[in-house]
Amino acid sequence: MIKSIYQKIGILLFLFTLSVQAYGQNRTITGKITDQSGDPVPGTTVLVKGTTIGTAADLDGNYSLSAPQSGVLVFSFIGFVPQEVTIGNQSIINIKLALDLSDLEEVIVVGYGTVKKSQLTGAISSVGSKEIGELPITDARQALQGRASGVDVTQAGSKPGAAPQVRIRGRRSFNAGNDPLYVVDNIPIAGGINDLNPQDIVSMEVLKDASATAIYGSRGANGVVIITTKRGKVGKTVVSVDSYYGVNSSLGRIENFNGEEFAEYKRESRRANNQYTTDEALFEPNELESIRLGRSFDYIDALTRTGNIQSHQVGVSGGSDKTTFYISGNFFNDVGVVKNQDFSRYSFRANIDHKINDKIRIGTSTLTTYSERNGENFNPLGGALQENPLGKTFNDDGSINFQPTQDGLRTNPLAEIVPGAQVDLQKRYRIFNSIYGVYDIAPGLSYRMNFGPDITIRRYGRFTGRQTNARRGGDPTASIQEEFQFNYTLENIISYTKTLKEAHTFNFTGLQSLQKDNREFSNINVLGVPAASQLWHRLNDASQITSVETNLIQWTLLSFMGRLNYDYKGKYMFTATMRADGSSRFGENNRFGYFPSVALAWNLGDENFIKDNNFIDQLKLRTSYGAIGNQGIDPYQTQPLLARTSYAFGNTAAFGYRPNTIGNPNLRWETSTTANAGLDFVLSQGRISGTLEYYVTTTSDLLAPQPLPNSTGFGGFTTNVGKTQNRGIELTLSTINIDRRGFRWSTDFIFNRNREEILELSNGDDIGAGRFIGQPITVFFDWKKLGIWQTNQADEALTFSDRVGEIRIQDTNGDGRINADDRQVLGSPVPDFSGGITNRFSYKGIDFSFFVFGRFGSMIQSAFHTGGFNALAGRYNNLAVNYWTPDNPTNDYPRPNQNQEFPKYSSSLQYFDGTFLKVRNINLGYMLPANVAAKLGMESLRIYSSVQQPFIFSEYRRIHKGIDPETFIDGEQGVEGGVINSNIAPAVTQYTFGINARF
Repeated sequence: MIKSIYQKIGILLFLFTLSVQAYGQNRTITGKITDQSGDPVPGTTVLVKGTTIGTAADLDGNYSLSAPQSGVLVFSFIGFVPQEVTIGNQSIINIKLALDLSDLEEVIVVGYGTVKKSQLTGAISSVGSKEIGELPITDARQALQGRASGVDVTQAGSKPGAAPQVRIRGRRSFNAGNDPLYVVDNIPIAGGINDLNPQDIVSMEVLKDASATAIYGSRGANGVVIITTKRGKVGKTVVSVDSYYGVNSSLGRIENFNGEEFAEYKRESRRANNQYTTDEALFEPNELESIRLGRSFDYIDALTRTGNIQSHQVGVSGGSDKTTFYISGNFFNDVGVVKNQDFSRYSFRANIDHKINDKIRIGTSTLTTYSERNGENFNPLGGALQENPLGKTFNDDGSINFQPTQDGLRTNPLAEIVPGAQVDLQKRYRIFNSIYGVYDIAPGLSYRMNFGPDITIRRYGRFTGRQTNARRGGDPTASIQEEFQFNYTLENIISYTKTLKEAHTFNFTGLQSLQKDNREFSNINVLGVPAASQLWHRLNDASQITSVETNLIQWTLLSFMGRLNYDYKGKYMFTATMRADGSSRFGENNRFGYFPSVALAWNLGDENFIKDNNFIDQLKLRTSYGAIGNQGIDPYQTQPLLARTSYAFGNTAAFGYRPNTIGNPNLRWETSTTANAGLDFVLSQGRISGTLEYYVTTTSDLLAPQPLPNSTGFGGFTTNVGKTQNRGIELTLSTINIDRRGFRWSTDFIFNRNREEILELSNGDDIGAGRFIGQPITVFFDWKKLGIWQTNQADEALTFSDRVGEIRIQDTNGDGRINADDRQVLGSPVPDFSGGITNRFSYKGIDFSFFVFGRFGSMIQSAFHTGGFNALAGRYNNLAVNYWTPDNPTNDYPRPNQNQEFPKYSSSLQYFDGTFLKVRNINLGYMLPANVAAKLGMESLRIYSSVQQPFIFSEYRRIHKGIDPETFIDGEQGVEGGVINSNIAPAVTQYTFGINARF
């Protein structure tokens, strides 16, 4: 794989003829350059030593140049050992280049420094620009899915602008948060990475074990993702243009009854109670007309469309020995398949590095973005699923009929997408900087200052007009939320490296860091906006202000860190780290937390008993142990707070203040200890490489609310309770399957298996909170459905107070009755294992790849299969389910019945196997020959086409008429953990076409 990358770089950089200057007695030299397998190495530089006379090998490895007889030819190519040959009397010189395994060493960003992979002691996964560029993504985190071991990335639905959820090696905490820390160009950030343009990223390193994350202390408790953006290089200025456009189409949908099916379903709901006589007695006039005409309206289809996605970027990079630069501008737009949902982002980046003199360097990374998101909280599909398909959708004049039926609680879903009826718009501005200065004090000793100011301004406006289901002719409502956040990080770093006797290398890094966050928030809600065109811009004109809220939230983190690395001849490595964090979120008694870690590594491949083994190129054993804290609770949890209250002051109403929360000055840091063992290997001349990891993480003193009796006047308080554990195995495997005669096939495989478990709770199992010892943090605790009571089971059904056609529930405790004691743990959204596999093929200028990702063994909760969407009461439309009737004695769903709000034990209908396998991406590209690109005025040009998510293989979709079974593990963005509901946009398939041009 590495050699293929080098070949492509060589073709782009060296496929031209260097100037040839004849001197002395010249002769023409020709030949062919191959690797040890006999395959050509195109782009190899052939240079007459000590001169500028040279050339480069063509696509078949052939070369030709005129050189003096006394000259020495130097053959070099990235990834191979250079060779020198004296010309003498030779006119044909064929060369076989040997692979340089030392060049296969990846340089890994480890936080406050870099290290060769062979010298790495911690557990780190890496994703590069190649993997990121293969997918047309909104958010860089999406590129981690199935590409980085130990990382679980979920994307619920296709709503434009929605962020994925990332969990590294499972979840540890109940309430202190499980999101990883993101570090962009050396600055830990607090405002998320949604604004970051993925095409500006050169690499993402995921730090997983305590040794790797310890340098970031409490902020790294859930893992760390280090993001490095592109920078300029010394040399000529390069202009790049990267552009793609694609279309989106829904990949499946929740199916409800059409008109004919709804009519029969409504009849059956009356037959269940012997109340059906005739259609004329049952249906209203509009419904009868539709039945007679065979008219049925599909509201879901009317609310969806073919979406599109596009990205256009121009980048300029280059520099001199003194100054290098990378500048880019990008426009991204995603128009969703649900109408009124879209996202657009404009971003500009300037990365500049300048060398003042031999001792001082300065630089900056500046990101400026502006984005607009429509429809973040606009979800019309839920109402459309319930709308009667037999209603009269349009008036005789073609206008929308606001109430298609006589049901006063239902209105026409199409009224929701009338321009101006529902407006849901978020505007976001962000300026993020990473400013640094480096002073080389003495050989091996340097000082670095990092300063990272981060400013975010967000405004969210919401307007709901009269002609919507929420208002049903009532006064319009409007609201405005505004947020200003200023976060800055200031770091002082000292680094010292010393090598003794060319064998013992010591490196010490010392850090003092301060991070401060200031967030101002305001929110106003009103009723009775006089003119719809005002939206939220003149709330003072509204007839009633329903609520006003303002707030200021501040927190500070003061940190000190020391790290010592020791390396003996690159064979034995040792790392020790100590981090001290002081957080304003904790009380005076436990404000500082101290987190040590230690790691050892042994390069077995350098030992004599392995060194002579031709099959083993590199073999390294690693082990580490350490502790990390978590401060991820809201500020002010340790302090007793007041709230306003009303009371009678004599005969006059007055306002006062009362105790609202109980403080806890003894609140302690949540602490996770991790033991990790890893094996890194490179085999068979680099054709097989990978990493195997095993880890155990135990988290104690969990931060969680503790309930109190209502008689105290308080609902509860935050304290330290319980213990959790994560155990897992990770495998990363890369292979070069075929690499001959210009054809190359390589495979990258990722496997993750994590076991999440609650070890301790303060009072044993907490049924109210859904937490059980020995189970994952999130489980589904409910009745277990066995089927539907059948006609021949009527007597047995009566013993449980049930009837034929109703849901049959498992009598778990065998007491002959069904009640709350029969509920059990049914499953969890945490998968048994997950994995991804990427296959890449290339032949000369053609490249083809496909990526498959899957999660296996999880359970999901489908909110579509319970409540109003599957009420089976015969009033509103329903999911198109296979329900029980005397003529259809199924065990799938109960009999419709108009005398119920929803079926008895209906919650048991919503649990399904969440296993899925997705074809995430298929990509086909072609790199035009250099001479063709040159005629077009370009250095290189690649054109490509790709398909994203053409297939989802899942039992939930195949049998239960579901949508995408991929769900968040923890609740966010209006969706609970493991749940699928109408806030999620349908899964989509994308077809894109794009170009990558260099000038």
